[in-house]
Amino acid sequence: MMEQNKEAILDLELKGCFDFFWKEANTDKNSPGYGLIRDNTAPANKNMASIASVGFGLSTIIIGIERGWISKEEGYERTRGTLHTFLHHVEHSEGFFFHFLDMNTAKKYEASYDCASIIDTSIFLNGAITSAEYFGGEVKELFEQIYARVDWQKYYDESRNVFYMGYTPEKGGFGQWDMYAEQLMQYILGVASPSYPVPVKIYKGFARDLVQYGEYEFYHSPGGSLFTHQFSHAWFNFKDIVDEDGINWFDNSVKATLAARQYCIDNPQGFRTFGEHSWGLTACEGPNGYRGYGAAPFHPNCDALINDGTVAPTAASGSIVFAPDEVIDAMNYFYKEVPQLWSEYGFLDAYNLDVTPPWVADRVIGIDKGITALMIENYKTGLIWDLYMSNEHVKKAQKMLNWNQQ
Repeated sequence: MMEQNKEAILDLELKGCFDFFWKEANTDKNSPGYGLIRDNTAPANKNMASIASVGFGLSTIIIGIERGWISKEEGYERTRGTLHTFLHHVEHSEGFFFHFLDMNTAKKYEASYDCASIIDTSIFLNGAITSAEYFGGEVKELFEQIYARVDWQKYYDESRNVFYMGYTPEKGGFGQWDMYAEQLMQYILGVASPSYPVPVKIYKGFARDLVQYGEYEFYHSPGGSLFTHQFSHAWFNFKDIVDEDGINWFDNSVKATLAARQYCIDNPQGFRTFGEHSWGLTACEGPNGYRGYGAAPFHPNCDALINDGTVAPTAASGSIVFAPDEVIDAMNYFYKEVPQLWSEYGFLDAYNLDVTPPWVADRVIGIDKGITALMIENYKTGLIWDLYMSNEHVKKAQKMLNWNQQ
């Protein structure tokens, strides 16, 4: 089948991604953590949920319904219960949720960061928006209450016109979203907030570093990890949209994807794992733990030798809307040539042939399964894009930010 239909791998991987989000959730309706989804499948982390994983999972539930893997009633009940959990039980600060939660209590996980996360909350909200548009009714009402509670102004550094990366009531804001990365979704959600909006000018506050790699010129993100060019695109369809400066972020991600692939082909460090069919550098599990792998050109504050030969299937598959032929080729290569990468939830997180013995991840990670699932569905049907783009808050933000159709 795989030889006859190169796109068959997409359905196999998509089903594996869905199964992760559906099965690795708290399904106890009497639990404060009902609907929370594990961050990853490592046994040691069985009680650690990720709010970003939940955000991707909410959108993936819709995919499961549309593909007949679950009923609409099942999906509605899980979604409604999950949003009820976030409104009434999940620990938060100024409406923002903590990166990691205890699966059972919905309180901050013991190993979590000491502040709530603006980017992970945004990912959760994006998933909730698609749920609101798909189900309407009580699901939409729950989303609106959760969204209205988020105080975006607490994370706004007016002096520098950027979002803080972190905030606590005791310390105030710290860190800066002062570079291009995965945070475009924050401007959408922040300027359109019905209760605590930030000024539209914040979109002008981050640096746009134009770089060149080979024939590709694009706006780069520190470290060169491909997830930074993917995450906001999983929900907002930037295709054929330009901002006031004439930037088309979709085209930018196309160039960044092809440049990252070319970097693996050029393979300046001579890794055995890198090549024309085996490419994809992003934040993922590696032989020495979780790391932010990336492609050149490297930002001055990043280590140019950050890579060790690790390749993550999600880095390629999450870019399928940008470079479909190259991505489908890579996914088939991983499936056929690295069979130990395959699991009950599709591709494991990463592999590396440059260590002894060769290494394959022992887990899948929610955000990696999530970006893969949503981008495959968008490539095939545009379902998640269509739902998100029909939301009144998203439409309002697009108009306010002056992001116009080409």
